[in-house]
Amino acid sequence: MKILFGLVLVCLSSFAIGADDLTLLTAKTSGSTTQYSTNLQVIVLMTVLTLLPSILLMMTSFVRILIVLSILRQAIGLGQTPPNMVLVGMSLFLTFFIMSPVLDETYVKGVKPFLDAKIEAPVALEEGSKPIKSFMLKNTREEDLRLFMEISKKKADSSQNIPLTTLVPAFITSELKSAFTIGFLLYIPFIVIDLIVASVLMSLGMMMLSPMMIALPLKLLVFVLVDGWSMIMGSLASSFQV
Repeated sequence: MKILFGLVLVCLSSFAIGADDLTLLTAKTSGSTTQYSTNLQVIVLMTVLTLLPSILLMMTSFVRILIVLSILRQAIGLGQTPPNMVLVGMSLFLTFFIMSPVLDETYVKGVKPFLDAKIEAPVALEEGSKPIKSFMLKNTREEDLRLFMEISKKKADSSQNIPLTTLVPAFITSELKSAFTIGFLLYIPFIVIDLIVASVLMSLGMMMLSPMMIALPLKLLVFVLVDGWSMIMGSLASSFQV
């Protein structure tokens, strides 16, 4: 958590630098500088604080993990069990586990030097974003990245020079593809169990009995016997290149 707190401090550094000047936005016209009102600065600050968690989550492994766990719950047929709060909590802490090397590197290169007043905020943001950008590049498909590069009509000499405005949507698109692919593979064994149960009930003439009533405990039993949660968590953690 201290890493995320440090990132927030970096984003809000314009307030920390110079107590007499609280200018967040300036507009230069004909060599003159216009300072905006404090009310507008507060609005911009609150907007940044509101969007920062979503931005950080979209640049990590959180999206893939949460979608896979949600699809797994639907494949088993448990409805709202585990509840959404549990799935989000599991996804969040597994994200911290997967992203811990990246966050540690971000803290060492960007946040800590800024907190020690060794570098300025723009340099801290640039250096701190490099490990996150490297993580996204490793886990983004080339075709998705090429697609958004063509849409944006921007060229980059190297992968490290790709702007975040192009890399982030490519990364999210690639994560959605990976999540739905894993979810499809998870659905197959549970569909097989449903088909077997429905065929057996049909052959016994129990057409009035709901196949879901019989299939659900069988799916839970199989999932527990194969230690499904450990397999899912381990597979998700190993599916990322850090």
